[in-house]
Amino acid sequence: MFLRKVFHHLQSWSLREDRKPLVLRGARQVGKTTLVNEFSKQFSQYLYLNLEKEEDKKPFEEFTNVDLLIQTLFLDKNKPYDVNKSTLIFIDEIQEVPKALNILRYFFEDRPDVHVIAAGSLLESLFNRKISFPVGRVEFLVVRPVSFDEFLLAIGETIAAEQFHVIPFADFAFDKLLSLFHLYAIIGGMPEVVQSYAKDKNITTLGEIYHSLIQAYLDDVEKYAENTSEKNYIRHCIQSVFIEAGKRITFEGFGKSNYGRREMGESLRTLEKAMLVQLVYPNTDATLPVLPDKRKSPKLQALDTGLLNFFSGIQKDIIGTKDLNLVHHGLVIEHLVGQELLACQYDTLSELSFWVREKKSSQAEVDYIFRYNSKLIPIEVKSGATGKLKSLHMYMDNAPHKMAVRFCASKLNITKIITPVGTEYFLLTLPYFLVCKINEYLPWFENEIEHRYVLQATLASKGFTHGNSK
Repeated sequence: MFLRKVFHHLQSWSLREDRKPLVLRGARQVGKTTLVNEFSKQFSQYLYLNLEKEEDKKPFEEFTNVDLLIQTLFLDKNKPYDVNKSTLIFIDEIQEVPKALNILRYFFEDRPDVHVIAAGSLLESLFNRKISFPVGRVEFLVVRPVSFDEFLLAIGETIAAEQFHVIPFADFAFDKLLSLFHLYAIIGGMPEVVQSYAKDKNITTLGEIYHSLIQAYLDDVEKYAENTSEKNYIRHCIQSVFIEAGKRITFEGFGKSNYGRREMGESLRTLEKAMLVQLVYPNTDATLPVLPDKRKSPKLQALDTGLLNFFSGIQKDIIGTKDLNLVHHGLVIEHLVGQELLACQYDTLSELSFWVREKKSSQAEVDYIFRYNSKLIPIEVKSGATGKLKSLHMYMDNAPHKMAVRFCASKLNITKIITPVGTEYFLLTLPYFLVCKINEYLPWFENEIEHRYVLQATLASKGFTHGNSK
C-alpha cells in the first residue's frame, strides 16, 4: 500500500460517528481506486460502481429513495445484502451522473450506517452548473502522488524511513536519505511507476509507464473539451506542462505555440480542475491572509516531478549529483519541494503560494510561503551562503515574525541573521528530503527560537554572550 497517509485518513473517517459521505479528489492515475479497494478489505460488504458503465449508472438515474437504491445496487451486482453488516459503497466517475452528487445527501441523512466514498474528474465544472450539491453533507479528501516517506516504505527502506521521522534529524542518516531522495526525484511519485521500481529496481524500464500515463491524460481530452479546437488546445497543454513546469509562465504562446492568451488560459485552468496542474500566483504581502495576485504571471506546478524529469530528458543529469540545485537551473528541486509541500496537505483548498516584490528599484522573489498558525513562513530552495539570500532578507524586513526556512543539500542548522537594514531573524536550514515534515519542524523551530531568546537574555544579564548558530 503506497498511499499510507491517505489510507490512515480513511481509517479515521470510517470510525467517526459524525462521518459524512467522502468525495476523493485527485488526478487520474494517482491510485484512488486501488486505495479504496484496499481499504474495502475492512468491510463485510463492498460495492464498486463505475458510473461510466450504463449498468452502474441506471439505478442513480432512476433514484427514488436511498434504501431502494442500496437494495438495487446489491441485486444488480448479484450480491446478498445484510443491513447488520459493515458496508462500503464506492461510486467512481460520479461526474457522469450529476444527480448522483445530490444523492449523497440521502446517505448522510437516512443511512449514516453505510460508508460511502465517491470520486470523479472535473467535479469543479459540475459545481458551476445548476446542480443541487449537498453542501455540508459531504466531506473531501485529496489524493496526491506518493510522498518521499511513502516512497521509502514502498521500496523497502524501512530503517531509513524510521530515521526520517526522528525530530530533530540525526546527522548520521544524512548521506543515505539524501541519496534515496535523489532516487525519488528521478522516479517521482506516480503509484504505477513506484510499484514497478519497487518490484524490479530498474529505472530504465519505467519509460513505457511514463508514456502510458501521458497517453491516458491525452485520451481524457474528449471528456474535457467541447469542440475540436478545445481538444487541440488541451492536448498541446498536456504535452507542454511537463516541459514548462517549475517556471513562471505567460498564457500567450504557452509551450512555444501560436495560441492566444485566452485559449491557453482556459485550457490550463481546465487541467487545473482535473488536478493535473496548479497555477501558482504570487502573494505580495508578508502577512495573512494569502491573497494571490492574479494580475501577475503564475508559476506552473505539474502533478509529478518524475514526469517532468522524464519528458524534459534530464533524468541522467540527476544521477550522481550531490545537489539537486545544480540540475536544470534548480527547477527540479524547486518543483519537487512544491510537490512535497502539497503532499502534507489533504483538503481541497490546499495550494502553493510564493512571494514577489516587483518594483523598478528592487525586484525580489521567495520560492514559497507556507502558512503556520498566524504566520506566513518564507521558504527558499537554494544552495550557497546565507548572505546571498537577498529576497529572503527583503521578505523578513516586512514580516511580523522571526522564522524563515531554507531547503538545500545541507544538514540541519539554525542561524541567526541580521539583514542589511537591521532586521533580526532566524533561518532554519533543512536538507530538502525533509520537506514533507515541515508541519513538525516548524513547532520545533519555534521552540528552539524561544529557548535561545530566553538563554541569551539570561546570559546577557550575567555578562555573557551566546553563540548564534547550531
